[in-house]
Amino acid sequence: MQRDDSTHERLADRLANILTKLNMGYQLSIKELASEFGVSARTISRDFDRLNAYLPLQRNDENKKYYLDSNYLGKITPKDIRNFAQLSGISHLYPSLDMSFLRELLDSRAHQVYSVKGYSFEDSSQFKELFKILGKAIQENRHIGFAYKGESRLVQPYRLIHHHGSWYLAAVRKDLLRTYRLSHIQLTHAVHEYSQFIPNKDIIKLVEDDDSIWFGQDKQEIILSVDRNVAFYFKQRSILPEQKILKELEGGNLLLSSKINHDMQLIPLIRFWIPYVKVVHPQQMQSEIEIGLKMYLGL
Repeated sequence: MQRDDSTHERLADRLANILTKLNMGYQLSIKELASEFGVSARTISRDFDRLNAYLPLQRNDENKKYYLDSNYLGKITPKDIRNFAQLSGISHLYPSLDMSFLRELLDSRAHQVYSVKGYSFEDSSQFKELFKILGKAIQENRHIGFAYKGESRLVQPYRLIHHHGSWYLAAVRKDLLRTYRLSHIQLTHAVHEYSQFIPNKDIIKLVEDDDSIWFGQDKQEIILSVDRNVAFYFKQRSILPEQKILKELEGGNLLLSSKINHDMQLIPLIRFWIPYVKVVHPQQMQSEIEIGLKMYLGL
């Protein structure tokens, strides 16, 4: 059963907090943590089960508190904690591989291979072999060849990205950063040792910083108005890509800007918030949304 975004965010936040405490050498009580986070003791027990799959947790027989093996104290970086919080809460997004793969999620190398952009779900067991081969090529900075939609490709792989329900490979081909959907990739069965390449720091930064998968396209700024009835949600957190509040209008309405690479980064979000969100500029986008709604209502 799928969990909503807020449930996942609470889980990830709780696990990150627990992991941070463990990393600092604290001994943790299930009862105390349950009270701190406002959840049941059974929920915290499940959290420790998740953590124990990745880390060498110890338990004090006298006070029943959990703690981290002393050899690991202070060795987990903040980036590792963020990776774990993001990945462990949605572990079913990842193929069921061996324990070395699971432990690698807490390794500092994990962020060099995997990214999750959005909290959609996909059965990724079909990509088990692709994950192994592409992940190895990414870590070794090695070219990889495959057939994509029937045509041969030789690319420099940078990251495996899960974005709104599908897995993609972000890779450079002919000096351009592109994305390739894993379901369309077919590896050749011939054994071949591909050459290595020197990773481009600008490409790495682009892949890590951009929330979309439409790399290499110029961003456009979209101006939107938000009705006062939902303004609180947009002030509380960024709902739109690269959201920025330009002005709070009289009466409580908001004027926002959003920067996107592709219209489909924004249009589905606007449709979700209809009738409270409207495109001010460019007017063509608002017209396209309205035409689409009229066509839908006419069906």
